[in-house]
Amino acid sequence: MGVHEQAKMRKVQQRFKMRGLNLTLNALKAVVAYLEEFSFSEEAVLAQIFSEIDKASLKSNFVSEDAILDILTAVTGGDKEEQNRLCVVDTFNVPKFCYDHVRKTFYRYPGKLTNHGEASAKAALYRDRFQLLHQRVLRDKHFTKPSFGRSNSATGSCELTPLQALVGCTGKRWVMGTTHQVEDDRFCLEDLTGFFTENCVIVAEGVYQTDGVFKICTMGFPPLEHRKVSLSATACFDFFGAGVLKSEDIIQLEQLEEKANDMFVILSEVWLDHEETMQKLAQVLDGYEDLEVVPSLFVIMGNFCSHPCNLAFNAFSELRSHFARLGELISSHPRIKEKSRFILIPGPEDIGPSSVLPRPPLLKYFTDEVVKHVPNVTFAGNPCRIRFYSQEIVLFREDLLYRMRRNCILPPSEEETQDDFHHLVTTILHQSHLCPLPLTLQPISWPLDHALHLYPIPHTMVLADRLVQKEFKYSGVTSFSPGSFSHDGAFTAYHPGTKETELSSI
Repeated sequence: MGVHEQAKMRKVQQRFKMRGLNLTLNALKAVVAYLEEFSFSEEAVLAQIFSEIDKASLKSNFVSEDAILDILTAVTGGDKEEQNRLCVVDTFNVPKFCYDHVRKTFYRYPGKLTNHGEASAKAALYRDRFQLLHQRVLRDKHFTKPSFGRSNSATGSCELTPLQALVGCTGKRWVMGTTHQVEDDRFCLEDLTGFFTENCVIVAEGVYQTDGVFKICTMGFPPLEHRKVSLSATACFDFFGAGVLKSEDIIQLEQLEEKANDMFVILSEVWLDHEETMQKLAQVLDGYEDLEVVPSLFVIMGNFCSHPCNLAFNAFSELRSHFARLGELISSHPRIKEKSRFILIPGPEDIGPSSVLPRPPLLKYFTDEVVKHVPNVTFAGNPCRIRFYSQEIVLFREDLLYRMRRNCILPPSEEETQDDFHHLVTTILHQSHLCPLPLTLQPISWPLDHALHLYPIPHTMVLADRLVQKEFKYSGVTSFSPGSFSHDGAFTAYHPGTKETELSSI
């Protein structure tokens, strides 16, 4: 926990003590996290909190986490059920948490997050990725240290050995590190079933030889951790960015989620300058307009242009007119316009400041044309996070499959599956990162790398890749790619209540 955060917690606790109240540790963390969300005066926010406390009838002077979360919900205002029904998280407002390996706990990053970080932010990127996975591995029963001096062989434990401690070790050892290429065809591991690419974090078993080379005999990804285990380890921290839910609220929201008859229609690679694509989109909207219950959400992902919007692109007014046509097309379906919500997510070749991830939303110059016709539209960044009641959904538009397959250090094993999409999903979930490629192949904003983390793992993951339309369920996570709408007319209808998908085409 940082010095800044400790000072802030002491200040908040003192303010509550002045009113005769004592916050439990988790309640105090919840208040501090709530204050972090506001840019204006903390005193004004605390005044609102104290006003709601005065209205409430607390049973004790010791304020629990559940009690303070109810107070914070009342301060936020509105219908709690409606607030949690569909929440879109701004990619650039996802809170950043770091792991303190000494205290063995997470703490909120105290600094200000910007797009352009200092040189130290690049080293922090790799350190944070490694420590996130390392603390997860140490909780796995197969990697826990044997107690009472028993040997690893007697307990079946695979205790990890730090790389700097390998010198002088004999016999097989388990190590964990990040793959790094020092020169052509020569890789090393650095401290701090799928695609093994450069910069992936791996766990390996091998023997340290006299020539200083660690000869690997078994290699794999860090074991995946169930979502509930991760949540219990992260206390009340909001890694997803949509707010902390109490256990009682989660149970209620899960019940509402199961009863919901919602449908999400997800389309990717929708070329607005392609006449055939626009005709197919009109057919899709016509079909859903005639349903008894129209879809509650349409997610439309880029690329929105049939050719890359790179430095040579200059048809800005023409592209703006294409977005205006999209708005007119949606507006011509009155039931969908009134009852459905739309989210537009940019693709890797869309107009924007750069190809660096995470990508900001589409420029206002283009989106204004859609807003004129469609009031219920949200322009999100890439990746995008949605919480539907208690269900966390991550959407990512990037052509990863070909790039991951091409940059493998080793070909993926075909013992369990020969499906590349299954390997892709497995890699991303085990790495807890949406894009485990080297920064030389896919630039990522160093201070904002946490926006691509998948920890705890979400309920649903949409990997929009134009090469494939597939679905794969792995370790409780429903993953699918809607395919390319412009090339194949492919799209997906997702039912969040049952977590079932319909792979469709037109």
